[in-house]
Amino acid sequence: MAYQAGRQRSQPRPVPESPEAQAYLQDYAALLDAVSFPSVVFDHRWDVVLSNAAFETLFGGVGPHPTAMPGDNFLRFVLFHPDAATVLGDHEASWCLPMLAHFAAAVERDGQDRGLQSVRRDIAQDPIMEAAYRHGLPHWIRAVGQDAVQHDGAVRPLIHPDPRWGRTHCRIVDETPKNLQDMGYTRMTLVVRETRRGTSPPRGITRTRLGGTHLRVV
Repeated sequence: MAYQAGRQRSQPRPVPESPEAQAYLQDYAALLDAVSFPSVVFDHRWDVVLSNAAFETLFGGVGPHPTAMPGDNFLRFVLFHPDAATVLGDHEASWCLPMLAHFAAAVERDGQDRGLQSVRRDIAQDPIMEAAYRHGLPHWIRAVGQDAVQHDGAVRPLIHPDPRWGRTHCRIVDETPKNLQDMGYTRMTLVVRETRRGTSPPRGITRTRLGGTHLRVV
């Protein structure tokens, strides 16, 4: 269980202040570990609060990164980690653009949040990512509609490191109970499908092992 794990992290893990909330999260961590599908709990900045063993296995093969590890901040992983496309199939259209849309909505709600501002600065430092955020994203939302932006119920390509799964799909399920909602947290589970399906080559924002960014389609 990743809650308050002892390994080094790029950012401190968010922790609720009240003992009751902390006790609830400790028990919820046990529940999460009993789930066989990758499952993660994160806050409004996408800082990871809890993740289970299946989540760690799914992303266990990605290389180190100072700020974008999947067990630290899921948004940063999707946007900035050079290995993201090795796990998240059709990286731009199925993962990156929807996450950018959620990020844009979060900035609109709470633009003064320091964590969100930090992500926004990193986007701005990459001219191609900045162009995708400012110009490509609105065009994409108009083209695909608001339903494509939603996480809950979306079926997205996945490349699982376990050869029993391999290239497949997962359904994203938002199953956040009221207590987590009250803490400002969201739980996301990736229900991996048994039927293997091929994925199209990643489009749009793709990254080399050196972290370069190339925008092909928005």
